[in-house]
Amino acid sequence: MAITLDIDGMTCSHCVHSVSTALKSVPGVEAVSVSLEGRRAHVDGSAEPNALVRAIEAEGYQAKVAAR
Repeated sequence: MAITLDIDGMTCSHCVHSVSTALKSVPGVEAVSVSLEGRRAHVDGSAEPNALVRAIEAEGYQAKVAAR
């Protein structure tokens, strides 16, 4: 399953790295792609969407599951 997340608050490559690392730590995540320009993350795997949002918010960013 693929999940796209909208992320607010990322301003640099360090932010992208922090978000990527946080998402990769969530059980069930198989692959992560984070776009600074698009302010989005795409996650492949079986992770719970709410767990992904919480992981991003724990790093100090705002996130929500993107509308399909």
